[in-house]
Amino acid sequence: MWNVTFDIIGFLIGLLTWGTIGYIAYRIYNKQTEKPRVWKVIFVIIVGLFSFSINWTMFNTLLKVSILPLGVWIIYVGLRGKEGRWQTYRRFAWLGFLANYIFLASTLVSMPIHSMIYPDTKASTYISNVQNASIVTIHPSADNMVLNKETLLKQLDDLEQSRIMNEVWYEETYISTDSNKRNERFPYLLIDAKPMWGSGKHSTIYIEEDGKGILISTSNKQVYFRSNSSVLKEGNQSE
Repeated sequence: MWNVTFDIIGFLIGLLTWGTIGYIAYRIYNKQTEKPRVWKVIFVIIVGLFSFSINWTMFNTLLKVSILPLGVWIIYVGLRGKEGRWQTYRRFAWLGFLANYIFLASTLVSMPIHSMIYPDTKASTYISNVQNASIVTIHPSADNMVLNKETLLKQLDDLEQSRIMNEVWYEETYISTDSNKRNERFPYLLIDAKPMWGSGKHSTIYIEEDGKGILISTSNKQVYFRSNSSVLKEGNQSE
């Protein structure tokens, strides 16, 4: 079975991208009079991928734009002293460099597709299967509660995204001088809940003290959802 954080969109786009590169290499190979060994062609393409790149982030996704074809230069230096070798492998080396832009294009295409199928604004993207889910207390101020799975599942599609911090929270968190008497806002941790299959989402999920707030933390963002009913109920977590 696939891992729960398996990114099906990225996998399919990756297959399509490598298939495109392979098809272009096949066309180049067939047009050449001298047929080089296939493993050498693959090696040259892989080396051609090496480049000097600039990075920027778009919608929490790291994008790389290749500027200088370092791999092509390496292959040229290695083959220039061998008669006819550079001419044989030149196009494959440049295909390797071009592949960087094919990967960039595939990433740009996959971003809106992924967002449409697995929206960050829906709690059900991060919490889809709670069959084996439970909560653990992470702060001594927490009451003895257990997860109400039925209530959580019923509310997943209706949970509304809200602001993580408001004026009351700010006063309690930063202005209050007696930190020893301050209760933890999210004293419960939700564990063993599975995200939507194929989303590739990996997150840490906290539940608010009243059971109505869910804070989902990923590697690059936090989203907060608020429900009308508590997803917790009285019980013993050790049961």
